[in-house]
Amino acid sequence: MWRAGIWTVIFLTLAGISSGAAAQRMPRYKTLGYDQLLGWERDNHSAALQAFLLSCPDISAKEWPPLCALAKTNPNAKTYFETFFTPVIVKPGAKGLFTGYFEPELNGSRRRQGKFQNPIYKTPTSDTFPDGMPTRLEIDNGALAGKGLEIAWVDDPVEAYYLHIQGSGRINFSDGTFIRVGYAGENGHIYRSAAREMVRAGEIEMAQASIEGIRRFVQNNPQRGRELLQHNDSFVFFRELKNHDEALGPMGALDRPITALRTVAVDPRYTQMGAPVWVEKGGQFALRQLFIAQDVGSAIKGPQRADIFFGTGDLAGKLAGQTKNGGRMVVLLPNAIAKRLAPER
Repeated sequence: MWRAGIWTVIFLTLAGISSGAAAQRMPRYKTLGYDQLLGWERDNHSAALQAFLLSCPDISAKEWPPLCALAKTNPNAKTYFETFFTPVIVKPGAKGLFTGYFEPELNGSRRRQGKFQNPIYKTPTSDTFPDGMPTRLEIDNGALAGKGLEIAWVDDPVEAYYLHIQGSGRINFSDGTFIRVGYAGENGHIYRSAAREMVRAGEIEMAQASIEGIRRFVQNNPQRGRELLQHNDSFVFFRELKNHDEALGPMGALDRPITALRTVAVDPRYTQMGAPVWVEKGGQFALRQLFIAQDVGSAIKGPQRADIFFGTGDLAGKLAGQTKNGGRMVVLLPNAIAKRLAPER
């Protein structure tokens, strides 16, 4: 999942626009009571409050700063949310879909050597390619070579490819040190799924279209595997995250640390970035708990669409890869905002 930088989200409803063409495009809202949130009483609300505090100060709408200040006073978390927030469904009846993402761990080197042949690049300057950025194939063929843009070199082309999809990761070096890298930009070309192309070409079955299945295919068929990875013209550039607390998670779209099983990526056209989001996800790993909207993704579109952050490493990756379930998400909004959006309750 690509993690784009999020800047200031202009949320039409919160700005009070309520007439003309903009009003006709505005989503509908329905408020709920906390007794209508399945599993609300059993959640660890304190864990959600800690995640909320990491990004709450980034919300500039006037209703939020007083609530952020109160959150810092160490209140009873459950009572805090119930007192100052109202559960709101955006576009009631819309079909929900939850997927997962994670922070991959890669083996790397600061210089090209031995098995470390796959570069992780910084963003080229705007004048490097005045006629447009090169495609993935052109970059793989050396379009960026010799420009001093390499952050590190990693040993696995499939891991490097999935780092682009996830948008952030941890690169471990042989001396025991590591760096974290985060999304810095992309080349502007269309994203095409390499996994889908492998299935379409008859190289793998749909059941094999996981990172493990694709890695095995590329290892056994290195030339053909690279050709199929290069089917995706899109290419992501990274930045090294320095002065970052190792105990915290990777940086999300708000340029704040994200928290495993407490952060979701959402569509900011419908969901206020930084807001608490109640998730009711079905499937094998059903979830009923409070998350915080701290990230975005290129495939996360719609009022009932969210990507759940599972954490760092292989286990998190497996859980994320197995997550594709229906359900419902409910945004917790300050009472005054909820009353404006759905005054009928």
